Amino acid sequence: MKLSQVLKDVKVKNEYKDVEIKDITADSRQVEEGYLFVCIKGASFDGHSVAEEMLQKGAAAVVCEHDLGLENQVIVEDTRMAYSPICAAFFGNPADSLKLIGLTGTNGKTTTTFLIKQILENVGKKCGLIGTVQNMVGSEIYPAHYTTPDPYELQSLFRKMVDASCEFCIMEVSSQALAQGRVEGIHFYIGAFTNLTQDHLDYHKTWENYFEAKKLLFKACDIAVTNVDDEYGLKIVDGCGCKVVTYGVDNMKADYTARNVRFSSEGVKYDLIGEKIGRVNCPIPGRFSVYNSLCATSVALTLGVDFTDVLEAISKSNGVKGRIEVVPTPNQDYTVIIDYAHSPDGLENIISSLKEIAKGRVVTVFGCGGDRDKTKRPKMGKIAADLSDFCVVTSDNPRSENPSDIIKDILEGMKDSKTPYKVVENRKEAIAWAMKNAKKDDIILLAGKGHETYQILPTGTIHFDEREAVAEVLEELNK
Repeated sequence: MKLSQVLKDVKVKNEYKDVEIKDITADSRQVEEGYLFVCIKGASFDGHSVAEEMLQKGAAAVVCEHDLGLENQVIVEDTRMAYSPICAAFFGNPADSLKLIGLTGTNGKTTTTFLIKQILENVGKKCGLIGTVQNMVGSEIYPAHYTTPDPYELQSLFRKMVDASCEFCIMEVSSQALAQGRVEGIHFYIGAFTNLTQDHLDYHKTWENYFEAKKLLFKACDIAVTNVDDEYGLKIVDGCGCKVVTYGVDNMKADYTARNVRFSSEGVKYDLIGEKIGRVNCPIPGRFSVYNSLCATSVALTLGVDFTDVLEAISKSNGVKGRIEVVPTPNQDYTVIIDYAHSPDGLENIISSLKEIAKGRVVTVFGCGGDRDKTKRPKMGKIAADLSDFCVVTSDNPRSENPSDIIKDILEGMKDSKTPYKVVENRKEAIAWAMKNAKKDDIILLAGKGHETYQILPTGTIHFDEREAVAEVLEELNK
């Protein structure tokens, strides 16, 4: 492909030689003969610093933000924002052939995307999915490295979906991806909003930045489906110029509402009220499952899926790995649940939901991530202590931080609570302690890791799957 074809949707500031482009990357380690290298300035590395080296390595051209005095340079205003349309052009603008449904919000994105995919597939539509747990083209699974992939991987996935005759792509759109331009130039048919609570302030720095990043999705969609029970539900679509469809439990003026809600250990049931009325039976327990399924049904109905087909699909929906996932515990009289809850609101939601169905104690095993927003730690400690019957405070992904320092921050929020707790720094040992000290009918909640099969320690990343950790303890207990 010619360089001019790759740059067709990018404003270029200089004359350049129209060379042949073999491939594209923003990773200096991947550059080979004939590649186009896009110089992006990150938090710790600036691609501009190796632009000349990349040309010497064989790159056909480099895209940069200022004159580097190089022969094969292409100067643009913002390389990060240019990278997405460059990658889109390289793959033949595949998103133009898909109906894109993007979900943003602090919690609920993953489960809701899976529910939407299941509803559409139930009526014979072939779909792709992009998100935190995995990426999918129809039933084919591809590993996920980020909630929203970088532009090159994202466009390559779109290409695979189009080539496989997918009609829809349902994807999680993270605030970081929006702020970093990973979806720049991409137009969504529907943008959906779940909720907004504290998260990622280590990256965005301020609440306003976080909110404005999320809002970018609704400036690039035809229809917004938004949660009006959330205080930001209408603010986030204000002035965006798209059609607005609303859903809610508390707000009776919403286009789609859930009434007569009933909770049980088997799931949630409620009356869905829109243009028609029907009983929803969602086999995923938890109060948040009402909102997740209500968002999914609102999106599906907005797409024109038959009301009866929507209700049928929700009743057959499966859970998502790492989201209120029940781990088998044969020969034991307690339950172990894994959930990805890693924000104050997420932790509050999952513990509150479990308290509604628990016959015994709720024992919460949790920690907080290192190199992330430190203000969350005492808040999560207080929430866990206020809502649980017992807490085991441990490590999550400490990253470069000392795990004991993170635990001290968590305990600061628990100091005024009368809820008993134990500190076990090693997460595997914490899980074992909780299981070996469990009582009849306890629910042991392993919060924070969810679908992850690794742990990031100061010494590096290790394999760590909580399901395997539980199985090892069970093997010992069942001897």
